[in-house]
Amino acid sequence: MFIEKVMPRFSETDVLGHINNTALPIWFEAARTPFFKFFTPDLNPKDWKLIVAKIDVEFRGELFYGQEVEIQSSIAKIGNSSFVIRQDVYQHQELCAVGHATMVRFDFANKKAVPLNEQERAALTAHLTESSSN
Repeated sequence: MFIEKVMPRFSETDVLGHINNTALPIWFEAARTPFFKFFTPDLNPKDWKLIVAKIDVEFRGELFYGQEVEIQSSIAKIGNSSFVIRQDVYQHQELCAVGHATMVRFDFANKKAVPLNEQERAALTAHLTESSSN
């Protein structure tokens, strides 16, 4: 599991004083960076190997400006050429949102999915957690 801390910005606050729902997918992408490095260690976009096939966010509680947020990222599922990252968002030790991103190992030159190699699969498996399947 990887943990990323985020301090919500004022610009991410909506008229009700909550963090706007559009902020979480941006936070989630930033918190996925350690997983990206399994595929492209230097994060060079010219050597990128992943695409996002699906993202979802389930809101379970309110998030507020100026109060630190913790994003816990783990692997929920590993397929042949894809994997699912689960991301839990906590504020004040309360689970406020759960997100999932389905990532696909992709060959951009041939425009097709390719199987995960043994090294990639091993790196992902090290972050596979029981709680991710919930």
